[in-house]
Amino acid sequence: MKMNGNEIKVGNIIKHQDTLWVAVKCNAVKPGKGGAFNQVEMKNLLDGRKLNERFRAAETVERVRLDQKPHTYLYDDGDAAVFMNSENYEQIHLQKDFIGDRAVYLSDGMAVELEFYEDKPISVSLPDQVTLEVIETEPVVKGQTAANSFKPAILSNGVRTAVPPFVGTGERLVINTEDGSYVTRAD
Repeated sequence: MKMNGNEIKVGNIIKHQDTLWVAVKCNAVKPGKGGAFNQVEMKNLLDGRKLNERFRAAETVERVRLDQKPHTYLYDDGDAAVFMNSENYEQIHLQKDFIGDRAVYLSDGMAVELEFYEDKPISVSLPDQVTLEVIETEPVVKGQTAANSFKPAILSNGVRTAVPPFVGTGERLVINTEDGSYVTRAD
């Protein structure tokens, strides 16, 4: 699908220089002299490179639609993670470095979304939050209720994070998978 360069918005995936890019930042510029343009910061979906590019309104770019398919995480296979398509039960092996730092939050049976372009996996979307158990932290200290104080803790997946002082070992917490931060206690 073709679109004008000034119509590119954050999150759009476009084909540029024979590869796929996602728009990270967009800034419409209308200088006093000359024509308006869209200053777009893009990230390469295949290798992570960044690129700043100007697109004039008269330029056309190809907008790409990715196929999103529900998958279930099954297990680790060495340096790979195995996912199963929830619709046709086909399995796919993806390298953990393809998934990135968020691979530590994968747990058996977790529902994820895989995005494909021409039947090639492009990205893995994990849930925004996961529930994990605290396996090691400092003991709870009575009266330590300062609003912005945190203490280190090690979670059941081996990740270190900062938790409030009232959290003890064995408690289940909701953790943000984007940055590994504490959200709240689990019910």
